[in-house]
Amino acid sequence: MTKAFVFAGNDTVGNMVADRLCGAGWQRVGDAGAADAVLTYFTTQTALEDAYFGDNGIVQGARKGTLLIDLSCTTPTFARELNAMACVADLVAVEAPLVVTDVAVPDAFAVRENLGCFVGGEEDCVEAAREVLDLLVAHVTDVGGPGSAQLARAAYSLQATAQLVAAVEADALYHAVRTSSDMGEIAGMRAGAITPAGDALLAAVTDGRFDGTYTVEMLMGELTAALTTADDADLILPQAEAVQRLLELLAIIGGSDKAPSALSLVYREEDACAKEGLDWTRAEQTYGDHDHDHDDEADWDDDFGDAGIMDDDGMTGAYPGFN
Repeated sequence: MTKAFVFAGNDTVGNMVADRLCGAGWQRVGDAGAADAVLTYFTTQTALEDAYFGDNGIVQGARKGTLLIDLSCTTPTFARELNAMACVADLVAVEAPLVVTDVAVPDAFAVRENLGCFVGGEEDCVEAAREVLDLLVAHVTDVGGPGSAQLARAAYSLQATAQLVAAVEADALYHAVRTSSDMGEIAGMRAGAITPAGDALLAAVTDGRFDGTYTVEMLMGELTAALTTADDADLILPQAEAVQRLLELLAIIGGSDKAPSALSLVYREEDACAKEGLDWTRAEQTYGDHDHDHDDEADWDDDFGDAGIMDDDGMTGAYPGFN
């Protein structure tokens, strides 16, 4: 008997899910009430909550026994809440936040071996979801009961984003010093590439690959979930918060649909950003006109910390590494 599934959320992930499941004989339908499995992936908490708990949401519309697999990055609190609601409604729920191994690949979701997930939930629920997860990703890591997979994913997100930003800033420093001192090219050197993830990102920067199916929006969603998890535990993570501000700035100037490698453009000349469709006037409109008035500089400091020192051009010199 052919099994049916519904997907809700991000189109890129939805296309990957549809390709893998339909290739295995599943049928995609449009109604959760007619599906054997419902899969979701959202980059914002609000959209995720609306999808499951809103009017005519998944929990309300799915029939008893339906398998719910959430591929989103969210908080352990939400994962436990979804599990509790699913149990009351006689649904089978698991959390399985996606992991993209190499975020610099142009089509990051095309190859199953580039994808993994953590999975958490009741033991029988995880067992029921295993067939579907194995079709979607190459690496499935079972980490325990409800909430555990989201906690593991949050920890992974903190480390992954720190590595990416460290590589980008090392590269920015390398190029700034090399240019100012006329050192020329150093054969075989890829600045800051101390991890495989950093090396892959810098290869994309070197090649000028700033577009891909894994986007800054997805990365921001993952980091936001990690920061919310920390906030729920009354824990302050200054490094992660600084990275989130940097990603938000990239999104504001038009980079939310870019690949994470586009973060390197924030440290380059304005014309280099413009060639990739990034517009610094959007930041000026968002944060206001920060010329040389000291009150304005104080406002900028409120937004971006002690790094908010303006140069003669105003906005473009406001963050460490900006040219």
